[in-house]
Amino acid sequence: LLREASPLITAAARADDRDPVPWRIALDHARGSRAGHRYFEELWEAAVRRSPHHYGCHVAALRYLATFWHGSHRECFDFAEPAAQDAPPGSLVQALPLRAAFGYLTDACGPEVPRERLLAAADRAVALSARFPAADPRPAEVRNNLLYVLLRLERWEEARTQLALIGPYATSFPWNRVSEDPLGHFLRLRDALLTDAPPGALAALLPTPPRSHV
Repeated sequence: LLREASPLITAAARADDRDPVPWRIALDHARGSRAGHRYFEELWEAAVRRSPHHYGCHVAALRYLATFWHGSHRECFDFAEPAAQDAPPGSLVQALPLRAAFGYLTDACGPEVPRERLLAAADRAVALSARFPAADPRPAEVRNNLLYVLLRLERWEEARTQLALIGPYATSFPWNRVSEDPLGHFLRLRDALLTDAPPGALAALLPTPPRSHV
């Protein structure tokens, strides 16, 4: 099915040469079809030529590079950190290292990433979140992911702050990656934070996979 979709993606990309969205879809297609790195590089160059800081394209590229498919978590950080550094202050690309942190924290394989990189990713995302009003739908997914990462890093008070900023905008990601009941999982975490549950109770809602160093 993915191979059959390729001509449609190409046609969409050629229909409007300035639109980065078909290239984001093409990057997802490259991941799903396990395309080689050279093909990925060609797609990536075409995408950033059209929109250098398009968040969807950056996320699609990061997912391609993720350990399960082609790279390692360190390579994901090596890609995400310079992209965030080069992005404008209010760009959602500032949260790309946070996506890399989430990938690392929810994967049991690969070499360890230094905690400093995880903390820096969270700090950058906190600064990005602060640029938007509370209950703003635009950074909602970033704030939900930031909430998860802050909880995993045991930064409880900052997590409560992000919960307040999320408002009514619970998003599917990241909760659908850690639970078969994403909304229920979010609500249980929210209730635990709002009732000042002890760290142990919060940690119990965030099971940590045992790490393998191979």
